[in-house]
Amino acid sequence: MIEFAFAAPLLLTLILGGVEVANYALAHLRVSEIAVTVADNAGRVPTGIDESNIYEVFDGAATVGESIDFEANGRVILSSLEHNGLTGSNEGQVINWQRCWGSLDQQSLYGIENFGETNAALEDGMGAAGNQITSIEGTAVMFAEVVYDYQPLLQFGIFEPDQIRYESAFNVRGRVANNLTNANSLARMVCGS
Repeated sequence: MIEFAFAAPLLLTLILGGVEVANYALAHLRVSEIAVTVADNAGRVPTGIDESNIYEVFDGAATVGESIDFEANGRVILSSLEHNGLTGSNEGQVINWQRCWGSLDQQSLYGIENFGETNAALEDGMGAAGNQITSIEGTAVMFAEVVYDYQPLLQFGIFEPDQIRYESAFNVRGRVANNLTNANSLARMVCGS
């Protein structure tokens, strides 16, 4: 009994710590999957893109993130990155449109809708330094930023809540019109001011 009394706290800590580490790894996996799913599905929309397509893309994200309560604790920022159509010193990229989903108050690290429209502010594109992506004229890149406030299983300090962030980008495939339409007059999932 005495040996068990000494070993039990250590054993319990190892078990609970292992469960928490597994939960943290699963949260990383889910957030990464959401980023890839959103960018890929938005890039697959053929012909033209509409607000209804955005709803469908975010429904997919909701399904992937359901097990980690992503909607309440996360944010997806989907941007359509395109060439701004300018030349010379103003040539660069523009965020043609941007939509967000999730309750977390988080803005894009790279700019808001129409950023780069009249200047070269996004000359190097979107993404972390040294890993930026750009779009060529006449097409677009769907760029997803996904942020999640980690929700630990144990609330007594093994893990402090951490923010998990992933980004993903996919070229659009077969789309002729890259401007976002709203044929059904749906509420726009805007990202705020």
